[in-house]
Amino acid sequence: MDILPFEIPCVILSGGKSSRMGEDKSLLPFLHNNSIIEYQYQRLKPYFKDIYISSKTNKFDFIDETTLILDENKDIYSPILALDTIFEKLNNQKIFIITVDTPFVTIDSIKRIIDESIDVDICVAETEKIHNLCGVFSSNISLTIKTMLKKDIHKIFYLIKNNLHKIINFSNDDEFMNINNKNEYEKSLSYINKNNNSYKF
Repeated sequence: MDILPFEIPCVILSGGKSSRMGEDKSLLPFLHNNSIIEYQYQRLKPYFKDIYISSKTNKFDFIDETTLILDENKDIYSPILALDTIFEKLNNQKIFIITVDTPFVTIDSIKRIIDESIDVDICVAETEKIHNLCGVFSSNISLTIKTMLKKDIHKIFYLIKNNLHKIINFSNDDEFMNINNKNEYEKSLSYINKNNNSYKF
């Protein structure tokens, strides 16, 4: 069956410090792929006309440089800085943002977020908590981002609440599982095994 890709681009955030993991979590093996980032990229690629990875450095051997958005500031680890760089490259449009460490968000859920984002500048998911970096972000927020950086404000929820936004509730918290440390990494592998290595996206 042919897949009709989403019109908006997707950017996977993979420039975090991974301090709680103790090593670069984006490069940890995952399922049948060499790394979590390769898994996340390959599973989402068929569903978007354009897909990119945001990172501090080019540490990937499965993409070319046209797919990479390098963060202009190498010293400060901040998703606000990453978003600023992303909108410098992909301006005048909406973008679906997702982090490398949330590999279980289903395509159906992504579609719902995109569909619900039509009349707002930011639309993100919520389960037991708000998932600030899983959602649609419009380039209309660029001015707020620039102002935040001038004031040295780096909180994503500050960005959300100061723009026209919508928060969409989902019931399955496991779907939005984050992989931040060794225990969560092991839990994610067990989660896949529990589903007979065939988790359906």
